[in-house]
Amino acid sequence: MSQTPPGPRGQPLFGSSRQYARDPFGFVTALEQAYGDIAQFQMGPLDTYMVTDPEAIERILVADADTYTKPEFQDDALGDLLGNGLLLSEGETWRQQRQLAQPAFDVRRLSGMADRIVDHTESLLDGWADGDRVDIEEEMTTVTIDVILDLMMGTELPRERVERVRADLEPVAFRFEPSPIRFALPEWVPMPGDAEFAEAVESLEDLVGDIVAQRRHDIGSEDDPDAPMDFLSVLLRARERGEQTDEQLRDEMMTMLLAGHDTTALTLTYTWFLLSENPEAERRVHAELDEVLDGDRPTVEDVRELEYTEWVIKEAMRLYPPVYTIFRSPTTDVEIGGYTVPEDASIMLPQWAVHRSEKYWDDPETFDPDRWSPERANDRPRFAYFPFGGGPRHCIGKHLAMLEARSIVATVASQYRLDFEGETPLTLFPTLTAHPADEMTMRVEER
Repeated sequence: MSQTPPGPRGQPLFGSSRQYARDPFGFVTALEQAYGDIAQFQMGPLDTYMVTDPEAIERILVADADTYTKPEFQDDALGDLLGNGLLLSEGETWRQQRQLAQPAFDVRRLSGMADRIVDHTESLLDGWADGDRVDIEEEMTTVTIDVILDLMMGTELPRERVERVRADLEPVAFRFEPSPIRFALPEWVPMPGDAEFAEAVESLEDLVGDIVAQRRHDIGSEDDPDAPMDFLSVLLRARERGEQTDEQLRDEMMTMLLAGHDTTALTLTYTWFLLSENPEAERRVHAELDEVLDGDRPTVEDVRELEYTEWVIKEAMRLYPPVYTIFRSPTTDVEIGGYTVPEDASIMLPQWAVHRSEKYWDDPETFDPDRWSPERANDRPRFAYFPFGGGPRHCIGKHLAMLEARSIVATVASQYRLDFEGETPLTLFPTLTAHPADEMTMRVEER
């Protein structure tokens, strides 16, 4: 059990980081195909183990979750950005914050907010007209920022402030592009883009500070049954009880603002792209919407009936998982796939490779929403698909993300079809999430 798993030898100092940085999607796919359930390689100085066996992934994320933590390398620039918010915190801090956050993400509360999601989407569509050309990634980013600000922070921003947020996200994204130099050098070594990253973080912190200041006196009391239950209000009430610091508030709101909109915006972007490239699936979505909505705006009850539309969104997240890999680090030596993985090693769990593996998916490169029909979905291991992670640290916003995606698709597609005008196949830009490398221009056509 002490034998090292197979894997590429790599280069001195850099290991396999150059190949990974050049194309992380192709790299993890090639490793899964060449080495199977577990492979070992060097990511600069990091001893990295890539695990693609769904049963092993489930043990790491669920059954043995207490044995693993977030790896230390994620505490550097990511820590500067998100601090000790829900995404990065550990131990008692994470448990306390997760418990505080739960009411804001309660399914019943979110269901009552479905109309607000539709309102924000219709506000976006007010700026569209037949024949327009739009960058659909920018449009979906705008509406998902609006939704997260409203539902989780209880506020709205003028359009120019939202545009500033979008502009600040660009240098933030570039900072997390895989780089063999960054893998090999200590964090304190200055690199191109560091100053722009710091300026963007400061701008986003100023925004969060303004929102917190505006909401301090609008949070209700503990005894008021009608007190707002958005996440910021919950945290501000906890602060009044002495259970929350200003620094923790900052970290949670930065995490909510950035992580709360990005993955949903990308899911929607890839959904529109795939529907444009697959006319029969698009026709079935339109037919379902026409039958269920009958020309009305979607309600939460309507959204729950949109079975095929949900399959389309799930299939988009399979082919283009916004979070394309996650990492864990064992707190002790562990056994995975018959090999000993040492304490503090970096364990990579790549959604991209598992979601496209021929072991678990028929014709995995093909867009096939019907693979999510109950009779077919039950034939796969549970963790052959894990866009929201899994176990106690699964994405707390997954129910919001799915409600939001279905509501926005229903609102847009009941009025318009979108025709992609860019180059295919898509080239992706890897940061913390998988972004399209080029502008996602789509022509808007009234239905």
